[in-house]
Amino acid sequence: MIESAITSHLDKLAKSFRVVSIMGPRQSGKTTLAKHHFPNHTYVNLENIALRQLAKMDPVEFFHQYKCPIILDEIQRAPELLSTIQVMSDETKKNGQFILTGSHQPGLRTDISQSLAGRAAILELLPLSIAELERAGITMDRDDYIFKGFMPRIYDEHVAPELLYANYYRTYVERDVRQLINLSNQHAFEVFVKLLAGRVGQLVNLSSLSNDVGVSSVALSSWLSVLEASYIVFRLPGYFNNFYPSRVTLPRRPLSMQAI
Repeated sequence: MIESAITSHLDKLAKSFRVVSIMGPRQSGKTTLAKHHFPNHTYVNLENIALRQLAKMDPVEFFHQYKCPIILDEIQRAPELLSTIQVMSDETKKNGQFILTGSHQPGLRTDISQSLAGRAAILELLPLSIAELERAGITMDRDDYIFKGFMPRIYDEHVAPELLYANYYRTYVERDVRQLINLSNQHAFEVFVKLLAGRVGQLVNLSSLSNDVGVSSVALSSWLSVLEASYIVFRLPGYFNNFYPSRVTLPRRPLSMQAI
């Protein structure tokens, strides 16, 4: 396991808040981090259908069977537990009793913020960084970083990047996107994602993308928002200096333009 740089921050949050929610993209290492950092917590994976049904139908009985402190993995699968967690956290008043992990869904962060206001801290775990790989003794050139990416399984389990990302995309579309939007044209969505990947570092032009994909720019804007919410795409705003001094002294002669 390659240690994440946010481990120390996670420890501080667990000592200061009753509930800590670890959010981030799928396969970024949320479960591994939680289980490694809290080995004495009860672990429950809500992807398990039987456990999920119990959590939805009878949250009180669920927590009677699975005692605190507890790690609730994939909490977005059973948001009904949040109200019961609120009541239990107020009763125990112990920090670090509930560790929640989940892939981001629109509304999940809002549900946690509303149900657990003042009780929960949210920590975002992204894939590995170059600095974290270097601390683990892994150094590569630029092209290898771009080709392999930063998913932990590539380095912990030596999974071939082309296999991991191909299956990651299929899983993402089948499990997540269909739950978030009414995806009627899967082929167009796949073309859209590929075009975005080919335009990394360029200005976002939804009108141009609309012509290439054959879908309205309004629909593409919705798709882009879903990709951003799911940590697949990051929109980087332009950087500029907006500071103007109170007094400006103009040069006596005009300055010439210079090529950089």
